[in-house]
Amino acid sequence: MNRESLVFCTIALVVALAVCAVGFQFAALPRDAIGAARQPVAVETLPDVDLGGGFGKVSVIDLVAYYMENPPEKTDAAVGHAAAAAKRFGGC
Repeated sequence: MNRESLVFCTIALVVALAVCAVGFQFAALPRDAIGAARQPVAVETLPDVDLGGGFGKVSVIDLVAYYMENPPEKTDAAVGHAAAAAKRFGGC
């Protein structure tokens, strides 16, 4: 490996690290937001969630109640997706 290649790689690595360090400052959440995210809030204080698609706004309490009454299907741990739906008719 010649000297020019080594200098180029070193400078490129230093510039890339500097760009990452500066970019992180812009991408990171403020400390206030991080502290607020660690504090639990009461469900009653959360705003309604707009589900879209004609469903409208639903309260978080209703969403949690629906989830508890209708839990998601079990997933196959090896594959990572839900089991295939049962075939109800032959069709074309």
